[in-house]
Amino acid sequence: MVDFKLSSEQEALRQLARDFSRNEIRPVARHHDETGEFPHATLKKAWELGLMNTHIPESCGGLGLGTFDGCLIAEENGWGCTGIATAMEANTLAEVPVIVAGTEAQKKKYLGRMTEAPLFCAYGLTEPDAGSDVAGMRTRAVRQGDKYILNGEKMWITNASVANWYFVVAKTDPNGGHKGMTAFIVDRDSPGIEVSQKLWNMGQRASDTRGIKFTDVEVPVENRLGDEGFGFKIAMTAFDKTRPLVASSAVGLARAAFDYAVDYARERKTFGVPLHNHQAIAFMIADMAKDIEAARLLVWLSGWTIDQGARNTKVAAMAKCFGADIAHRIASDAVQVFGGNGFNTEYPVEKLLRDSKIFQIYEGTSQIQRVIIAKEIFSR
Repeated sequence: MVDFKLSSEQEALRQLARDFSRNEIRPVARHHDETGEFPHATLKKAWELGLMNTHIPESCGGLGLGTFDGCLIAEENGWGCTGIATAMEANTLAEVPVIVAGTEAQKKKYLGRMTEAPLFCAYGLTEPDAGSDVAGMRTRAVRQGDKYILNGEKMWITNASVANWYFVVAKTDPNGGHKGMTAFIVDRDSPGIEVSQKLWNMGQRASDTRGIKFTDVEVPVENRLGDEGFGFKIAMTAFDKTRPLVASSAVGLARAAFDYAVDYARERKTFGVPLHNHQAIAFMIADMAKDIEAARLLVWLSGWTIDQGARNTKVAAMAKCFGADIAHRIASDAVQVFGGNGFNTEYPVEKLLRDSKIFQIYEGTSQIQRVIIAKEIFSR
């Protein structure tokens, strides 16, 4: 039997996240967008409430929540501010490779500390010349006895300057293509790590996005995740769990844009009647509503599928692609509903449009998601 009703526990979890987003995230969202200041205080409150690191296993002191439950939280966070939400979810992105591929010792050491204090971690895959083309990676890790020597650069790394540790993928076999990549846990305080200045981005400015340079960084062999050559597989496996969360945050942003557009269409009058009495506006808002519902169902299906132990690669890519695309369009349409006011920074939808664009780029561009979907259709 198909049942779309949430359990009482899930309803309570979603309400907790909704209240936190309304009372703690949204009131400070504009400040962090304008200043780029990292939202330490807000994230500390989220950590204290158990709204961060929710996927860490109970054996490491975590809640051990599934992807579906994480999506409920992510949508509410995204409704409040996707910049702050990204800072929260960056932990999950770095933690999932450890969850799926780490030894028990690695899990207890690196995941356990995340439940003991409000710490952060970061996922290091993208490089200045290797984004969608992961095979173009230049970062090298050369084994010398019981350690690896790490050299290279990573770019666009969320939580780079505040992280306690990094998940890093580097080439151990420069001629091995995807099979020449290996994954590591790298302690932030290791000598030879240099973090660049904060990058001032179009949107999601609360997020701490920077470059990282590794110069002769020593990484113990015990910090290798899995065997040599399994780094790419580990990184991609993690995306199956995190792309539903990113898509859910996009749904949250779209919902926020929709809410603002509906309220404005009720209050603003043109030609003697409220905006929503004009069919052109009413149809735009109707399209917003249907696409939000469709995107959420894709998110829920992708989260539920992997929680059932089934492969969700195709539907996760669908959720990420569709969620990102509708978030950007709905934010743009909300600006259109507001007219000239929507183009002004005094009104909230301008920020939403800037924040929405990155959803079509990070964790795999919308074009890469389509590549994945097509491959799943024709090759699986």
